[in-house]
Amino acid sequence: MTAKDMQQMGPLTGFRIVELAGIGPAPMATMMLADMGAEVIRIERPGAQPLSQKTDVSLRGKKSVALDIKDTAHREALMRIVDEADALIDPYRPGVCEKLGIGPEACLARNPRLVFARMTGWGQEGPLAQSAGHDINYIALSGALRAFARKGERPLAPLNLVGDMGGGGMLAAMGILAAMLEAQRSGAGQVVDCAMVDGAAQQLWLMHSLRAGGAWIDEPESNLLDGGAYFYDSFTCADGKYVAIGAIEPQFHRQLIERLGLDPAQFDQSDRDGWPRQKELIAERIAMKSRDEWAAIMEGSDACLAPILDFEESFAHPANVARNVFVEVDGVMQAAPAPRFSRTPSHIAHGSRPIGADSVQVLRSIGYDDRAIAALGIDPLQD
Repeated sequence: MTAKDMQQMGPLTGFRIVELAGIGPAPMATMMLADMGAEVIRIERPGAQPLSQKTDVSLRGKKSVALDIKDTAHREALMRIVDEADALIDPYRPGVCEKLGIGPEACLARNPRLVFARMTGWGQEGPLAQSAGHDINYIALSGALRAFARKGERPLAPLNLVGDMGGGGMLAAMGILAAMLEAQRSGAGQVVDCAMVDGAAQQLWLMHSLRAGGAWIDEPESNLLDGGAYFYDSFTCADGKYVAIGAIEPQFHRQLIERLGLDPAQFDQSDRDGWPRQKELIAERIAMKSRDEWAAIMEGSDACLAPILDFEESFAHPANVARNVFVEVDGVMQAAPAPRFSRTPSHIAHGSRPIGADSVQVLRSIGYDDRAIAALGIDPLQD
């Protein structure tokens, strides 16, 4: 392989990661690792027919192997895949893998270098470890959800970004990478306990810092970054659409006020008591023009005003198009791989694969011949 060929491969080329099929954060973590060149083998239940298989963006770049882990022969096939893997990600409740005979003790006994990542909401230990939950529950206990509200109103669920994706998927991806890097030095694997409640709490570091310094109060829409400040909020335009303003720094704030056609002398960022009245003035001015008119007025400046777009609009926005933020794969618009590497770029190898489409190829790669594959109930000619 030439140096040029190597440069066309992602930074994780040569690493093998096993994903036990789940939903939410674990598939996101392995999607990112697959984008970076890792061989991700997703173990799925034979005969499963998820409604979103063809359009599930998180399945891009992954191989699909259909195995019934409860079957002894299928479980041994999985373990032989694990024998040659660098990492495995477990999306189940604590103890499930142990009951199936594929827990970290069993896997590390066969592959001492394995990184065994466990992705849960509440963590492997604690009073809630065995309780069901979803993103909204995890961020509720972390304290994050309470802050996503207008004063006097109930919190609004911020999609499943804070817990599942930021506090789960990205945390798991980072944990797996760190443990694989350490394993290269030590030769030993380990268990990585990724809990969404932990990840949500990690993302609150700035709020915790501000609160400790007396610059944050536990009342929604009363602080710098929760819509309390007139210079950090969303506003309604004349056409019923919206803009987002984030002019925190004084020099950016001045540009915003001037381009709004208002007098900077009337606006004091440090006067918290005056924020409500100043916000009314901003809202009145924003309501005079359409969203796109304001975007055009602010274009090229440091006023920190952006049009609030829906998903379809975001795909076509010139800045996103110029940077190729989104790509289309098999008819599905989705985010391009990120972050971007200068020498070993990430890429999307392919879209979602049918369940079991790669079973034969993967099994052959670990030494199964056609007879052994057929003994598993898998047609060795299917590929």
